[in-house]
Amino acid sequence: MAHYEYDAVVVGSGPNGLAAGIALQQAGLSVLLIEGQKTIGGGLRTSELTLPGFKHDVCSAIHPMAAGSPFFQSLPLTKHGLEYIQPPVAAAHPFDDGTAAILTSSIDKTAELLGKDRLPYLQLIEPLLNDWPKMAADVLGPLQFPTYPIKMAEFGLKALPSASRLSNHFSTEKAKGLWAGMAAHSIQPLSHMTTSAIGLVLMTAGHLYGWPLPKGGSQSIANALASYFVSLGGKIETDQWIHSLKQLPSSRAILFDLTPRQLLKIAGDQFSPLYRWQLNNYKYGMGVFKVDWALDGPVPFKAAECRQAGTLHLGNTFHEIALSEKEIWSGKHPKAPYVLLAQQSIFDPSRAPEGKHTLWGYCHVPHGSTVDMTNVIENQVERFAPGFKDRILARHTMNTIQMESYNPNYIGGDINGGVIDLTQLYTRPALRLSPYKTSAKGIYICSSSTPPGGGVHGMCGYYAAKSALKDIFKTPIMPLKPFLN
Repeated sequence: MAHYEYDAVVVGSGPNGLAAGIALQQAGLSVLLIEGQKTIGGGLRTSELTLPGFKHDVCSAIHPMAAGSPFFQSLPLTKHGLEYIQPPVAAAHPFDDGTAAILTSSIDKTAELLGKDRLPYLQLIEPLLNDWPKMAADVLGPLQFPTYPIKMAEFGLKALPSASRLSNHFSTEKAKGLWAGMAAHSIQPLSHMTTSAIGLVLMTAGHLYGWPLPKGGSQSIANALASYFVSLGGKIETDQWIHSLKQLPSSRAILFDLTPRQLLKIAGDQFSPLYRWQLNNYKYGMGVFKVDWALDGPVPFKAAECRQAGTLHLGNTFHEIALSEKEIWSGKHPKAPYVLLAQQSIFDPSRAPEGKHTLWGYCHVPHGSTVDMTNVIENQVERFAPGFKDRILARHTMNTIQMESYNPNYIGGDINGGVIDLTQLYTRPALRLSPYKTSAKGIYICSSSTPPGGGVHGMCGYYAAKSALKDIFKTPIMPLKPFLN
């Protein structure tokens, strides 16, 4: 019998790589996790990007999917230092008239503030709240026969249509605007089918788990996952970029928390011609232009609700947001883009010196864009918060190429690991019975380029590990049950 240095090797320490490593280690295997950067985390990193004492989340910032992840919920992460902070308002959507629509943990309060759209909102979201605990693992997983097929079918009827079509469920600009901000997280035109899915999941998660921020920064999630992984006996090596399979120690299984483009470069010669063709034809989507600010005070939003929100969606009406996303998809740079903001330091004083604040934000841009969108983004913030520019002490920007240079999984600035449209919702990165298996025995892909796609939830890693455990090790994976911290 061949001797292996490890049972499994995981390449990449983003949330999915860490999740895969944990799931394999829980099964009693010996697992090595390798990271190219000097610190672990992938999209979960925090750094002083602007001035000393200002801690900025380099990539992801607010984490409704981490709090609501069936796998992460099964782990004792609070015992490993993870603490979530819940802003009073999960997300706010300001309008030009100085008002705002908001998402709070209370579905009744959120609906009540939508006026005439109170009942339509409840009719749309309330069934999802009731059914989510039963559906979560299936919604956030590969295409398979669901545990609750009727519930999943009901969800599909709402999730498959475009966000534009579902917006007709509402009659007021306030509700339509709130909906647009949620659905635009899909990073594609709102006229595309399945753009409703992400909006519905984010709203449901907000009511069930909030939109929390991790105390100390997003790095805290990665640190907690790594701490738990190591406590199980896992090993982590950093500052090692992998360019060839020859660099890896011997193992029975290799799981890559990488996108198809990187996987082809490392292991393409091991794959069948059909699988290589499928990976070569994988579609990447729009990118992001990101700005981090050090501020002399909080953002002076006109709407009071916005000053209590962890997340802000700037874009005014549904029509305006839909138009900007359509323009970006066609290669244009809008003058008034949809902007996502996070103001963590208002709720987490550890993020900035006393009396000062951080602000995190980005807008969508065409794939691979190098256009500087700083002024455009700051004008959009100033639009809803007059006096904002006067509070800027320093800023740090990243275009799509710089994003990809920092995190190679962000191809062309695409933070979702590839377009999550109808053709790649469940068939990412290729049409196979198991999307996590490559055509080469023992080689798996566990990144956001597999179902369910982008977001800090670890479910791609969990399901990839489940596949490897079944195929290679003939070992069942631990069932997903919430951990009582």
